[in-house]
Amino acid sequence: MRINEQDVQRVAELANLALTEEEISRMARDLDGILSHIEKLNELDTTNSEPMAQVLFPAADETATLREDVERAPLPNAEAVANAPVSGGGYFKVPKVIER
Repeated sequence: MRINEQDVQRVAELANLALTEEEISRMARDLDGILSHIEKLNELDTTNSEPMAQVLFPAADETATLREDVERAPLPNAEAVANAPVSGGGYFKVPKVIER
């Protein structure tokens, strides 16, 4: 699949990003290169490869440890919004970001 500048412009428009012509050209080139690499990876035979559930291997490397998954009480609402620049009614207040 080829990514062209029109594709990048459309995605930038949907994401409300203002990109320069240089950035659009570079993004198209970079994204096309990424997809080309993925196409090469898709050519690999992975039929005998086990799927990975975790990228760390604690048994092989003692430094790659995961913390124990322990249930704990959630952060109280008042503490959660205490450092927010603007809050009200127990919620974070943020500026409207959808303009259309």
